[in-house]
Amino acid sequence: MSIRRRNAQVFSLAFLDCICCGFGAIILIFILSVDSREKEKLQVLVDVNRALAEQAAELLKLRASRADLEKSNARITTLVTDARLRNDSLHALIDDLELGLQREKRGHEALLVDIDELKKEIAARQKKPDYDLVLKDVKPAPVGLPIGSNYLAFVIDTSGSMRDPNTNGIWPIAIRSIEAVLDSYPNVDGIQLLDGDGRFVLGRRGAGTSGWLPDNSETRADIKRVLRRYNQDTVSNPVPGIYNAMRFLFDKENPNMKMGIFVFGDEFNSSDSADQVIRRLEELNPADEEGKRKVTINAVGFPTTIRYQFSMGNTGMRFANLMRTVCYLHGGCFIALQDL
Repeated sequence: MSIRRRNAQVFSLAFLDCICCGFGAIILIFILSVDSREKEKLQVLVDVNRALAEQAAELLKLRASRADLEKSNARITTLVTDARLRNDSLHALIDDLELGLQREKRGHEALLVDIDELKKEIAARQKKPDYDLVLKDVKPAPVGLPIGSNYLAFVIDTSGSMRDPNTNGIWPIAIRSIEAVLDSYPNVDGIQLLDGDGRFVLGRRGAGTSGWLPDNSETRADIKRVLRRYNQDTVSNPVPGIYNAMRFLFDKENPNMKMGIFVFGDEFNSSDSADQVIRRLEELNPADEEGKRKVTINAVGFPTTIRYQFSMGNTGMRFANLMRTVCYLHGGCFIALQDL
């Protein structure tokens, strides 16, 4: 007996339905999971943007703070610079005040010295002489007294006070005074001319004996001519001219030199005191054992400032007092003119 077998179907409709439903469920789950991830990504992006915006705002604040800090530093630097400049100005002002006080102190000291010298001079004039010195039949020299010098150096102050304001030339009386001295010394071995600052007006070829100009009519005429046109202004202080005359003209190797200096001026306008000048001249022109000196110094004072009202440190009075002492110590004569 034969058995009849029935053909079995592996994929039936019901099985396909189940498979399709399963795949559909998987697809649905995938779709749902993808949508949830997208939302998470969007939320993360929003959070990141918000954080970036906050950081940008903080960065702007930091930049603004940095700009304010730089402005503050610039203002502080400016204030420090201004403070330093003001400090320097204050120090400079203090220095100027100290210098002014020192000048006032020196002026006060000069005034006291002038007053003391005036008191001594007044007291000396009030004393009656013990004897009368009468010189008869003696013709007075126009300026100073001839003292036997064979080399003459003229030192003339050419500052503004020694000039005629109408012509700006040297006062004519000053030139006439030099002419009078030259006439008193008709024959000498050498002549020179210096201004108050120590310049050699007619030039100098050397030092010592070779530094002198020859005494002839041309040299004497040149002295008068140059002084009438000399426009070099000097400080109202002939002392540098005296120093240079001794330094460059006196020749120790020339035993026949008898040098005489004639000073023509009206003021002693210098920070140096009279004692300093006297000590320096003592070094340049010391006295020998007999009290004699190699160089004699004479001076002529002009009343351009001393005739005015007396004031602190009157330079005209200082000149007169200094030259009177210097001429006395160095064997010369001081002549004070009363009028121009």
